[in-house]
Order: sequence, then C-alpha cells, then structure tokens
Amino acid sequence: MTTSTTPRPARPRPQVPLAVWPVAQTSAQYQRAGRYLPDCTAHPAKMLPELARRIITEYSPPGALVVDVMAGIGTTVVEAAAQDRRAVGVELEPHWADVARANFDHVLDPGHRPLAEIRVGDARRLGDVLGDLAGTVDLICTSPPYACDAGNMNKANWGAGGGLCPSATRNYSVDRSNLGHARGAAYEAAMADIYAGCYTLLRPGGILVTVTKNTRRAGQTLDLAGRTSTLVRRAGFTYLAHVVALHAAVRDSQLVARPSFWQTNQVRKARNRGEPTHLLVHEDCLAFRKGTAHAH
Repeated sequence: MTTSTTPRPARPRPQVPLAVWPVAQTSAQYQRAGRYLPDCTAHPAKMLPELARRIITEYSPPGALVVDVMAGIGTTVVEAAAQDRRAVGVELEPHWADVARANFDHVLDPGHRPLAEIRVGDARRLGDVLGDLAGTVDLICTSPPYACDAGNMNKANWGAGGGLCPSATRNYSVDRSNLGHARGAAYEAAMADIYAGCYTLLRPGGILVTVTKNTRRAGQTLDLAGRTSTLVRRAGFTYLAHVVALHAAVRDSQLVARPSFWQTNQVRKARNRGEPTHLLVHEDCLAFRKGTAHAH
C-alpha cells in the first residue's frame, strides 16, 4: 500500500460580510442637540443615535423586542421605541438609569413612551434582571466598556493645573466594582458572563450586535473587536457580519475627522515616539446570531 504525499486542499473558511456605514455625516453633538437632554453630556461613552437607528432597522422588524444590557443614557432604547419596537434597557448605575428615563419622557411621544423601559441591575447577572424575557428577545444591541479609561475632558480643571480628565468622572462610576474599571482577564471573564446571559435572553435565531472600538495602550493596539468576537462565539453564537461604523463624515470621497483635542494630542505624542498610529475614526459593529447562520 502506498501513501499519497499530495497535500489535501485547505477547507475554505466561512466568510464574514464586511460593510461600511457612514453614521456621522453630522456630528454626535448635532445628532443629540434638542433631542436628548443636556445631562447626557456627562456620560463618558454614548452611542451615536444614527448608529443605534441603523442597527435597529437593519436587524429587527417593527414590533420586535429590543434589549440593551448596558444601556447608559438609554440611546438604544429611545431609538428602538421611536421606531415601534418594544425596548428594555439594563443599567447598573441608578443615576444613569434616571437620566435614561428622563430621555424617554423628553424624546418619545405619548404613543411611543410606553414601549421604553429601563431596569437597574448588573449585566453580569441578566437572569436576575431580565429573567421574565428569557428566550423572547429579538435583538440585543449594546456597547460594552472598551477596557480602557473613559471619561469627559474638563478643560477648565486642566487650565487650572488639574487633570484633563478628573479621576472622579472616569469609567462611569467611582465604584471600582463597575465593569468600566475592569481590565485584562477580569474584563474578559465579566464579558463572557454577559454574553452567556445574552444567549439565554435571545430567541432562537435572535441577533446580538456589539459596538466596540480598538484602543492603544503602551504603544500597542488592544484588539477589542477580535476579543469580543472570540468571547461571543464561545458563548454559542454564529458570527454574521462586521460593520465599520464611520465616525468621520464623508465629503467628496474624503473622510473628514472630528477629533477632540485629547485625541489629537495623544496621536501627536505617539507619532513623536515613533509609533505608527493614526486618528481612529470608526467603531466596530459586530453582528452575531443565536444558533446557526441560517436559523430563523
């Protein structure tokens, strides 16, 4: 008997569709102005309203049940309810839950306000907060913390000799148990619990969409999109699509960035150190399905 030495052809790897969404033709501030309450500006990480609307219309029909397990000021819930979906948010910090409810009252008309709800609770224990919805959710749209410091710049404090981003305002809460403070293995373990909870909440064939952004630390890129994909697939999901959500405007086939002083300053310092970094003008919007890719 002889053995063939001809190598076997490699099995084709499944292709994940890639799309680009220009969701920042107008600035984030303009998208919220006159629609969301001024108290929202204090939150360090707000989803673009246009991005939330695009995800909701792309991945759920009218009448669907939409959930955001880390709701913040309630952008996803507002935009889902405004588009005739029942929407429920989970938020750990009571203050931000109160801001979300105020946004519901402010933005939504009397016909849509009953569709929006916020519950105070920990996304790491979704069974305790949303157990009554298990197996019925059509779409979960959420933006987890980016495993790096998040805060709002205080230029007046910086001009007076203090920090540009005071520590008391960082990472969503001064409570160190808040997931915004988690890093490394602790962050991944917490997110694994959250994605397992999302799997239980969704109906068969339901969709999970995560919005993340890659960041840099100590001269290296933190591939949060890649880590998120790994964690979500370990929870049993099928990877459907990767959307590049542009935070720069498209003008005459050119990207027009709107970087903050902080972003510009950090990139300039990195390039002066010889690091080949650039302004980041997108978020990674990753879509997954509960079950196989062809489940309904």
